[in-house]
Amino acid sequence: MSEQSELWNGPSGRAWVELQELLDGLFAPIERLLADAVAAAAPATLLDVGCGTGATTLAYARRLGDGAACTGTDLSRPMLALARERAAREGLAVEFVEADAQRHAFPPRRYELFVSRFGVMFFDDPVAAFANLHAAAADGAGLRMVVWRGPQDNPFMTAAERAVAPLLPQTELRRAGGPGQFAFADREHVTQILSSGGWREVELTPTDVVCTLPETDLVRYMTQLGPVGHALRQLDPAQHPQIIATARAAFEPFVDGDEVRFTAGCWTLTATA
Repeated sequence: MSEQSELWNGPSGRAWVELQELLDGLFAPIERLLADAVAAAAPATLLDVGCGTGATTLAYARRLGDGAACTGTDLSRPMLALARERAAREGLAVEFVEADAQRHAFPPRRYELFVSRFGVMFFDDPVAAFANLHAAAADGAGLRMVVWRGPQDNPFMTAAERAVAPLLPQTELRRAGGPGQFAFADREHVTQILSSGGWREVELTPTDVVCTLPETDLVRYMTQLGPVGHALRQLDPAQHPQIIATARAAFEPFVDGDEVRFTAGCWTLTATA
């Protein structure tokens, strides 16, 4: 099992399942942005890469209707189990495939549009991954994905780990590069990845999206996800209160009454097969 597969079939995948409603609400503006683009493109076949618990795939299926075949793929078994449950509850004929998109043998020349919300930054060989997706692309297929820019553009995303770093000297801060959240921070690097994978007309457009979550969910969010969540799972519970209090204080600049608000600094990535 690869490191990423172990991670997303382990604690990270379980955390995303547990926080599904919170995370869907948090990233709803990005879901709408992508769903609008999908509706405008009106593909007959679509592949949602790194679909997680299925929110985006289901959103695309609602917008496109019965005339389109929407497929979501992810390597996280627990996240896909929830995605399938959600599709069944809504009666949506969406296919979910448990697979590593870097290596899986997708049907050749099948998909007219490839979409992803934060799902493509974790490949150990991104050139091979995008070449593999290209092999599954119909002639002239489009690609439209939202990825994170760098940590300097996303202070909210690194606030907790920076604050607790003096208490956890063994924990490394996340930086641009990959695989990981900020793997696609550098425009030239990403352009080279996609071009080497066979894609053309590659463009990265800066996209800043305001995201919010209830203040009452903030501690649950910061203690289950990211480096702080990982660190807490390894530490003696007696150490938890100091870590949690320190991390929570770091988010104070983003708290406005009963709401937490921040700007997600992203790229909108587009390309053509």
